[in-house]
Amino acid sequence: TGSLLPRAALLYINWKLNVIYFPPLHLVFTINKVEIRAAPSLQVPNGDALTILCIADISKSGNFMIEHNFTFFKDGRILSDITSLQNRTEYKIPAARFADTGEYVCMVKAKEKKKKSDVMLVKVTGLPKPKLTALKTMVTEGEELPLKCEVPEEAPPLTFTFQKLLTPGGPVTRTKEELDKHFTTVEFLVEPGEKVLKFQCIASVYSAHGMQESVPSNEQLVTVVEPFSTPTLVIEPSLNITEGDNVKLVCRVVVRNYDIEIIIQKDKVILSSARGQNFLTYFTKVRTEDSGNYTCKVELGSVSKEKTVNVVVTELFSKPELVYPAKTIDEGDWLQLQCKVKGLLPKTKISIKTRYLGKDNMLNDSSSFITRAHVNDTATYICTAEINGIIKESDPVQIKCLIYPEVMLGGEIRICCQSLYGTPPITYKFFRGNQTVNSSQIFNKLPAEFMDKPTKVGVEQYSCEASNYHSHIRTRSRELNVTVIAPVGKVNLFSVPKMEVEDGKGISFYCYVETGSFPINFKFFKRNNRKPLFEETNMDTRVVSYNKTLSRQDSGEYFCEASNPTNRVQRSDEISINVILASWQKVLIAVFVLVIIVILSCGGCWWYLRKKRKGKNNSLLFLSAACIE
Repeated sequence: TGSLLPRAALLYINWKLNVIYFPPLHLVFTINKVEIRAAPSLQVPNGDALTILCIADISKSGNFMIEHNFTFFKDGRILSDITSLQNRTEYKIPAARFADTGEYVCMVKAKEKKKKSDVMLVKVTGLPKPKLTALKTMVTEGEELPLKCEVPEEAPPLTFTFQKLLTPGGPVTRTKEELDKHFTTVEFLVEPGEKVLKFQCIASVYSAHGMQESVPSNEQLVTVVEPFSTPTLVIEPSLNITEGDNVKLVCRVVVRNYDIEIIIQKDKVILSSARGQNFLTYFTKVRTEDSGNYTCKVELGSVSKEKTVNVVVTELFSKPELVYPAKTIDEGDWLQLQCKVKGLLPKTKISIKTRYLGKDNMLNDSSSFITRAHVNDTATYICTAEINGIIKESDPVQIKCLIYPEVMLGGEIRICCQSLYGTPPITYKFFRGNQTVNSSQIFNKLPAEFMDKPTKVGVEQYSCEASNYHSHIRTRSRELNVTVIAPVGKVNLFSVPKMEVEDGKGISFYCYVETGSFPINFKFFKRNNRKPLFEETNMDTRVVSYNKTLSRQDSGEYFCEASNPTNRVQRSDEISINVILASWQKVLIAVFVLVIIVILSCGGCWWYLRKKRKGKNNSLLFLSAACIE
């Protein structure tokens, strides 16, 4: 049977020769070498048959048979275990795949002896041609197209590369790795403008023994359906446009019953939009700043198509320029402004304005303006020009009016006069207007001083004159303007209506001062409320009004404060305001009370009648009982 047994138990009989043979008592063998081979070669194309052959070279002490155990290993893992009496055996792979690439070893074991072959590296070249399937044969722009690539003959891990062909910039690729499947799927977005899509895929595999890549798969063609056409954008009446023209932009598109959205925009600003229709119209009166790129964009989901037209608007007239004497002028000087417009047309409307906190105040509706500068003329000035509904304005100009030195009425002012040249003693004379008010002689280079106390509100003009014994010429200074201001006098506050106001009705508060220099700041307060209800600054002592609609919680005491640059605040007497019920509220309460009285009266009458009827019934019952007796 091929086993090594003791002499007493094993008997070989040759019946033909009638000879009985007894094996020797000691059966000896040794495994000299184990050899491993690959057929047809160590490198096999993918899909071809591969045979791994294992041969054992054994020396024996006699003619006896040995049972061999052959074990095939690949990369350290057992592939097959075969028992044979022969000294060779084979492991067959009908169709070799890349997964069969690796290091093979054969181990032979006989009784207690065993030996391994050398390591043999076998390479399987190439990969099977992958199969590509498009799960849709017709798609719409913006739709996701799913594709499946598979290599059923190969074992994972596999890397699949999908290629989108027929694209302007060359193939678009997507790569995806699968660790436990021999197939994968990806989705490609169908871009606007694509008509026919063409795809193929390639499979590749990586291992410690190298990398192999398949040939391209079969090609898949997919037809693309256009949900809507590329829009058209028409400018009417023409592209020859001048400022003030009325222009119509018309965007049209051919659709296939889809809920599309149409957008007209200039650069990145959306001008108009519509949904569910195949056209959109936008009207506008153009200006030079309306020049630019206008785009009609049609969108549906991720699909977007657009048409852009460049519009150039010819200037009707230039931007106006405000001409001014200087940005800083003295109080009392002439403030002269002029608005200039190049290409001025006969019907041009020109205005000069001041601007404060975004609000414009008209100064003059002509191209020029002139006035004596006052402190309140410090402002931002602009000029505007208008033709055919097109308004342009100049750059704003900030002009500051420097005020004269100020002194409070009744206060003292010190005026100094000094001549930098000349030999002392120097005689100085001080003038208020043309009137000499003081004189003094200075024996050094120090200035002469004069203290004055103005007696009237307004502007006082001071000057001085210097002379000495060495010259018959008297030198006079330029005039110094001093503003004399008066504090705010008595502050008066009254309201219309007085004292009582119906809930929900309005009230007007009026505040004025009797005397005081400008500007005067008025503030309205409610007692115990530190924040003013209203505040206004005026260049007049005139009445300042504050209007308010009252509710019940607005009842209370109100007062007014007034102040000017003297920083002296005057406060009016408080007036009491009582918010009473409105007439309709009184009527509603009266009706409610009347309804309650009627309800109570009806209830009392019903109770009285019911009680009276019940007493009558009791009397009749008593009379019947008496008759029976």
